[in-house]
Amino acid sequence: MRNLLKIGFLFLFIVFSSSTISAQNTKATIKKPTTQKVKSITKKEIFYVDVRTPAEFAQGSVKGAVNIPLDQIEKQLAKFKGKKNIVVFCRSGSRSSKAKAILEQNGIINVTNGGSWEDVIAKMKK
Repeated sequence: MRNLLKIGFLFLFIVFSSSTISAQNTKATIKKPTTQKVKSITKKEIFYVDVRTPAEFAQGSVKGAVNIPLDQIEKQLAKFKGKKNIVVFCRSGSRSSKAKAILEQNGIINVTNGGSWEDVIAKMKK
């Protein structure tokens, strides 16, 4: 009886260990999506998206940017398809961080959080 218990515990230990090792190896091979910096891409290749409200957008934004408010991102995913480089921005970088996460969860990985719209303008001037 004791031998059966020992064998049972040994079997469970081996199964548990191999599952843990397998899970660790899987985690190690998953890569996070990479994003490119705004500075390294030509301005013509970038799709600038202001995720603030239309009222905020009307007060000023990045030249050539489109306004897709954060709460509309998932409904307008088609506008992002096929874009090589996307820069999302807002007033402080908080909403654009959320927008970037939403886009990446939907398979759009070429997204950069530009931070505030003033930050994006400053980076464009460099």
